[in-house]
Amino acid sequence: MRWRDLGFILPFGLALLPAAAVALTGRGVPADLAAWLPIAIIFGVLPLIDALLGVDTSNVDTDDTGPTAAHGYLRLLPILALPAWSLTLIYCIVQFDQLSLGPAGMIGWVLSTGILGGILAINPAHELIHKTGWFERACGGLLLSSVGYHGFKIEHVRGHHVHVATPSDNSTARLGESVYPFIARAFLRNVANAWRLEARRLRALARPAWSWRNEMLGWSALWLALAGVAAFLGGMAAAGFFVAQGLAAAASLEVINYIEHYGLMRAEIAPGRYERVTHLHSWNASQRLSNWLLFNLQRHSDHHARASRPYPALLHHDDSPQLPAGYATMYVLALVPPLWHRVMDERAASAALVGAKAR
Repeated sequence: MRWRDLGFILPFGLALLPAAAVALTGRGVPADLAAWLPIAIIFGVLPLIDALLGVDTSNVDTDDTGPTAAHGYLRLLPILALPAWSLTLIYCIVQFDQLSLGPAGMIGWVLSTGILGGILAINPAHELIHKTGWFERACGGLLLSSVGYHGFKIEHVRGHHVHVATPSDNSTARLGESVYPFIARAFLRNVANAWRLEARRLRALARPAWSWRNEMLGWSALWLALAGVAAFLGGMAAAGFFVAQGLAAAASLEVINYIEHYGLMRAEIAPGRYERVTHLHSWNASQRLSNWLLFNLQRHSDHHARASRPYPALLHHDDSPQLPAGYATMYVLALVPPLWHRVMDERAASAALVGAKAR
């Protein structure tokens, strides 16, 4: 194990941000202001540190079965996100009931919890659902159910990875498309596609779609049960908060999808058939801190070229399309479409030309 891989412990430190926000209220900071602390840290402070620490373009000298990829400590970290996020979510639900929050504070607490859910639930789940072991995939499903976006477990693997960078993929943003209509399309179509894919799987097994073997039914039942737990902890307001934080987390995922694939398309080599996915069809970013916090998610180009590769072994490719900054910075940029298009449209067009020349 490389010493710098210890940085992958850092995401768990973000779980302390809600407690830090509550501690501020004890120091006299208004609760409506303190509720926004996690947002301020994640999108204000961390991008500055990210810029100061720079990029890490080095690659591990091992294959997928080598010691770095298989090391127990590194493989265990995404699984440990399940208890870490569960405790964080319960804490946030309880504090939503106990803090005296006005409308601005409620919005801030929902968004802060949702963004943390994107980092501590959805991102580790993304790593886990690509594994072959049932336990890791189940942990991924549990994490996704906690934010109500369990269809991602199905659609991402069987839909997105198959159709990425084609018009059939609802998680690939078109050149010139803004993030807000993209999120709406992804929400509606990806969830519906997850149900279709699961029904197709069951038909192939000669089983009815409305079966206990239907993953979407099982995870949906779990999500409803978790909403019931939230109601038990803090009444209907807490249940509403549970649903809202999940929507915020799912929206943050789709913003990241927007960033990862904006304007990059595979060539159609025959009607309905496209060239093989390579590291040229996703945006890459090798900012050191961001990749520690996101289990190397920003090395997304290599992830799509080799989806089975574990996160510690994901490679940086110099010739992949390169984002100008890490995900936190690009996230804020995406929320302001005129600035996003000014920064990214020319880069996306240039990346398309590079891809065409490579063919």
